[in-house]
Amino acid sequence: MADRVMFIGWSQSVPGREERGLEVFNEAIGLYGRKQQEGKIEAFSPVLLTPNGQLDGYIEIRGSAQQLAALREDPEFRRNMTDAALIVRDLRVFDGACNEGVAEDIAIYQEAVAKVPQAV
Repeated sequence: MADRVMFIGWSQSVPGREERGLEVFNEAIGLYGRKQQEGKIEAFSPVLLTPNGQLDGYIEIRGSAQQLAALREDPEFRRNMTDAALIVRDLRVFDGACNEGVAEDIAIYQEAVAKVPQAV
């Protein structure tokens, strides 16, 4: 079961680049579908949000830390991210924990909190 997640988010398309944006989005979906079939990631979920002026959509990719690290170095992933950076604003990539990884990160946080004087 995946214990890590990669969050790829973006805001509005650059005006005049909407058609290319659809192509790049479809290329990304194809890439992640192939990676999932090959067992190189566990799962992915594309999400499109209603217009809100901040975040238009995101793709959540789940896998192990090793799988997501390998994905970041994959030339096809890097090309797709470069293409995306040219057609959307505020492209962001965040790493995080999910499932059992959350418990591990909470344990690390609790250890750190125990070292900090607590103010009332």
